[in-house]
Amino acid sequence: MTRVKRGVASHRRHKKVLKAAKGYRGVRGRLFKCAKQAVMKAGLHAYRDRKLRKRNMRQLWTARISAALRARGTKYSVFMGKCFKKDIRLNRKMLAELAAREPEIFDKVVDQISA
Repeated sequence: MTRVKRGVASHRRHKKVLKAAKGYRGVRGRLFKCAKQAVMKAGLHAYRDRKLRKRNMRQLWTARISAALRARGTKYSVFMGKCFKKDIRLNRKMLAELAAREPEIFDKVVDQISA
């Protein structure tokens, strides 16, 4: 019976992991065993932080809107409550962009909702 030699398969697998670990410091970028652990951990962090980035951005937008509204003499919670009651569906990302880049348009939106 012929035997299976897996040198090519394992060499390819090792190359794939070491390529993913390129740029890592010390043995983490050179030795397969350490590189494999580092790549797996990096993948876990990347997956988790893709979810966290969405949470962080929403917090940032809320803070920017709140700061712009405080300068205009109103509260964030009151403003958002009025938005929902008047059925004005501007998302937080767009409101934050308006507050930062187009303050005169943001003023018109605030006047429209406060009226």
